Amino acid sequence: MKPLPTSLALALLTLIPALPLLAADKPNTLTAAEKADGWQLLFDGKSLAGWRAYKTPKGTGEIGPGWKVENGLLKKLAGVKGGDIITVKQYDDFELTWEWRIEKGGNNGVKYLVTEQRPSAPGHEYQMLDDEFEKWAKKPAKDHTAAFYEVLPPVADKGYKPAGEWNSSRILLKSNHVEHWLNGKKAIEYELGSDVVKAAVAESKFKKFPDFGQKIKGHIMLTDHHNEAWFRNIKLRELSK
Repeated sequence: MKPLPTSLALALLTLIPALPLLAADKPNTLTAAEKADGWQLLFDGKSLAGWRAYKTPKGTGEIGPGWKVENGLLKKLAGVKGGDIITVKQYDDFELTWEWRIEKGGNNGVKYLVTEQRPSAPGHEYQMLDDEFEKWAKKPAKDHTAAFYEVLPPVADKGYKPAGEWNSSRILLKSNHVEHWLNGKKAIEYELGSDVVKAAVAESKFKKFPDFGQKIKGHIMLTDHHNEAWFRNIKLRELSK
């Protein structure tokens, strides 16, 4: 192969320093634009600062050994009890984004509108599942990835990436309007307190809780389903009324 002409090679070299780093090169950080827009990190890549255990005895908030920070990732260890963990702060209207990966056959989720007054149904769950695993593939769509777990199913063409690959998720909650996004595609949208949600809750395992499906101010939760899962780039932006 012939070498590039000297003038062209020099021109290309002058462009290299100007190329921006990809977001993936600097995980768990905020760009200047994100900071200006009010984004905050919920995971700094180094610690579990800002998180505590859900419903711990005597309110200690101590997080179990099943959660580990490793190489800039928040890792849920398989078979090691960590318990569900929640943000110390509570949120009202917000936009939440995160990246996640699960093991083959894995099951996990992110919950929002979380309260400790209703431990059997702490909050609405954005389901994270190995949809293609035989055990889970038989489940109804409302139990699959990006669903409002057990209540409302996502669209069929949701852009899901299989176990072992990174997925990017987003939850938008503004007043009573909620959206779930997966890898840049809107997977579901619904209205809190709507007739549609009330009817779906009445057909779910949460039917014993009349306030489930209503708007409250609450925590964000990462669940412990005993499978291995990884999180990074967990970011939240509070929205004004």
